[in-house]
Amino acid sequence: MAQAYDAVLVVAFGGPEGPDDVLPFLENVLRGKNVPRERMLAVAEHYKLFGGKSPLNEQTRALVDALRSELESHGPALPVYWGNRNWRPMLPDTLAEMARDGVRKALGFFTSAYSSYSSCRQYRENIAEAQRVVGPQAPSVEKLRVYYNHPGFIEPMIERVRSALEQIPSDRRARTKLLYTAHSIPLSMAEHCDYAAQIAEASRLVSDALQHTNDEVVYQSRSGPPQQPWLEPDVCDALRTAADAGINDVVVVPIGFLSDHVEVLYDLDIEARNVAAELGINLVRATTVGSHPDFVRMIRELILERTAGAPRRALGTFGPSHDVCPEDCCLYPRTRPAPSV
Repeated sequence: MAQAYDAVLVVAFGGPEGPDDVLPFLENVLRGKNVPRERMLAVAEHYKLFGGKSPLNEQTRALVDALRSELESHGPALPVYWGNRNWRPMLPDTLAEMARDGVRKALGFFTSAYSSYSSCRQYRENIAEAQRVVGPQAPSVEKLRVYYNHPGFIEPMIERVRSALEQIPSDRRARTKLLYTAHSIPLSMAEHCDYAAQIAEASRLVSDALQHTNDEVVYQSRSGPPQQPWLEPDVCDALRTAADAGINDVVVVPIGFLSDHVEVLYDLDIEARNVAAELGINLVRATTVGSHPDFVRMIRELILERTAGAPRRALGTFGPSHDVCPEDCCLYPRTRPAPSV
């Protein structure tokens, strides 16, 4: 098959890399959203606990480096670029660099395993805006499919959860509660996408592989006004319910995230852990997939699906997701029509 693409673009959220970056970064994240400034300033305080920076850019850099190494070793021979929504390297700058390098058609890997406005459609809008800024010479970008049920994502998560369970005494593991967490989103957004169903399916696949039935999907990191309904239950409320049920051990699994960034480190390792301690619950947190070798190989597989007709692998009953997003994919009531990227 003739190669139709000349680059890979890793599209990520971005994070501040120093104290002076935090407020401008958060202003980028929250621009146009109904989030009180007091909430933004409170979140800014979270970053101070981690040296005034987020580990997200560093972790994305590690993933990009691992992917470059994987493609250099095994092909296809495609250069890998990296652009963020909210902080340097910003997507317009990256697309301008790609244009200068002569890239005309790229495959886009989004650093979210799931479908929603924030994790899919908004990134496509970001790319379309970056293309407008760069001009006619900007490369086209075709998004790789979501991979919440791909073995290259699920199998590393099984490994992460198994390692966490092994930190619990063997005679208490069967009663241990698994709380699978993901970033909460407004119900008005969730009603127009498969986000909640995909989170539930990924969680089920991990629990089934471990033959562990005491589990629940919960959410974290909501940021909207109190009167706006978001996906629930919150992880801290779920911990209180677990305590009322006599649960002594909980493994929290941030299956909705690819890396241990500030929302994982603060909301789970500090806030949820403090609630668990008050309740007398032993809380163990599973790590995220990060740049696990199987996950990196999965990205290569997704590329090969498009460049060489490789098999489209998926676990469970839903099958592999679509390559080209339908016009109404992940609509959010306030969004404009889907861009073509």
